[in-house]
Parts: sequence; C-alpha cells; structure tokens
Amino acid sequence: MPSTTFRIGGDLPVGRLGFGAMHLPTEKPEDRPSAIAVARRAVDLGITLIDTAHMYGAGANEEVLAEALHPYPKNLLITTKVGVVRSAETGEWALNGRPESLRAEVDHALRRLRVDRLELLQLHRVDPETPLADQLGALRDLRDAGKVGRIGLSEVTAAELAEAREIVDIASVQNRYNLTDREHEPVLAACEAADIAFLPWRTVAWGKAGDREEVAAVAAELDATPTQVCLAWLLDHSPVMLPIPGTSSIAHLEENTAAADLALTPELRARLDGIAGAA
Repeated sequence: MPSTTFRIGGDLPVGRLGFGAMHLPTEKPEDRPSAIAVARRAVDLGITLIDTAHMYGAGANEEVLAEALHPYPKNLLITTKVGVVRSAETGEWALNGRPESLRAEVDHALRRLRVDRLELLQLHRVDPETPLADQLGALRDLRDAGKVGRIGLSEVTAAELAEAREIVDIASVQNRYNLTDREHEPVLAACEAADIAFLPWRTVAWGKAGDREEVAAVAAELDATPTQVCLAWLLDHSPVMLPIPGTSSIAHLEENTAAADLALTPELRARLDGIAGAA
C-alpha cells in the first residue's frame, strides 16, 4: 500500500487524501447547515487537508469552514488560494497578482478563517500582467512577516514552476489531473524530483469515471466504485500526490474517503495506466 501521509514543505504532515471544499453550498442561508455538516464529517473521517480559495463564494467558503471547524484540530490544514478577485463594478472575476491585491486577500483570508497564519497559501493562477517575481515576492514577504507558512502554486507549467523556485521555496502545486487527463505529467515529475506536494483537482473527471470500460471493470473486480478506483490510482501513481476530491454530499464524501483503503495490484495498476494512452 502507498504511504498514507505526506509532509508538505518537508515538515507539515497531512493525510494524503484530502477534501476540496469548493462544492460546499454557501449562496443560500438554508444550505449552510448541510455545508457545515459535510465539513465536520470530513474531519470525523480523518481528513487532515482541506482546500478552499477566496474565489469560492468570494470568501464565503472560507467562512463556512471556520464556522464548521473553528477552533481547528491541531492536525488539520486548511489551505486557501489568492490571486483571483471579483470586480466591484462588474462582478466579473479576473486574475490579479499585484502585490497590494495579494496582501489584501491574505488579510481577508486570515480574518475569515479566524487564524493568525495560513500554513499553506497557494497562488490561484499566475497573473500574466504582473511579473512573477512581484507576485511571489509579495507572498514571500507575507511569509517572512509570519502571516504565511508555506507557498504553493496552481495551474502552472513545469517551466513556470522552475522559474518560481528561483524566487521562493515552493511547497505545493495544484493542477488539473486525473486518470484520463494527464496533461500535467511533466509538472508532476518535477514535483516528485523536488518532493513538492501535488494536489490534483478534477480528480475524477467530474463524475465520468465510470464511462471508461476498463475503469468499470476494475471497480467490479474490487467491489468498489469507479470513483474510488480513480482516487486509489492517483494515490498509487505518485508518492507526492494529494488528491482533494470535492462534494456537497456526505454519502459521496464517505465513498471518496474509503478509496484510501483500496489496494491496487500491479496487474490492475498496469491496466489503469494504459487508459490515458488509449484515449
């Protein structure tokens, strides 16, 4: 069985199967109790890594996690992302990596999450209109000031990751990646070489895992669901892989979490490895 834990930045231990909070409902007051219940159930199931972002509900996602889980268990890491903001005039979301904007977002995140320090902060997207050195320099300054513990990136190329590492230590990368979509394999390889956590999002191709005949066949052989097979494959595929499947359903959360106990034989792993090549 693959290792069940990983140390982000070399010193922050988390369980390798996390939870993506993006799908927690926050728009309607009547949905809040169910969102809180899902977040609390995640922690009850032993999840120690929860991913959120300023963009998820313009901070509402961070607030619901704080309402559900604060004061936080000592072993729980809630990581958030900055760098995408909504225009007050148009309501449209846009990249904004200007240092003053990043600093303001971090202060808002600290307040919403009710913490003095964000142990892992990720740049949601690289803003092409702002020099990368300015974006990461601002986050480095926040780290040096004690507001941030570790810095990560999201949706970057291998070249961007290499450039970023010349500016500041990078503890994590969050890119789109799943069994049938391995576009960012070079980024994953770079993360493996540097022991950087790789947090794949869209881990199961948004519910289409069972569309592949081979996935369905493996799931039937293991008495598991296609979603569980896809998550088990991610955990088995790389020791730096920290999947963060998201859901607004306790039943789906429990299904996802159970994937951590699913063992793939070398033969099953080889069959699944071949799927992307046949795409």
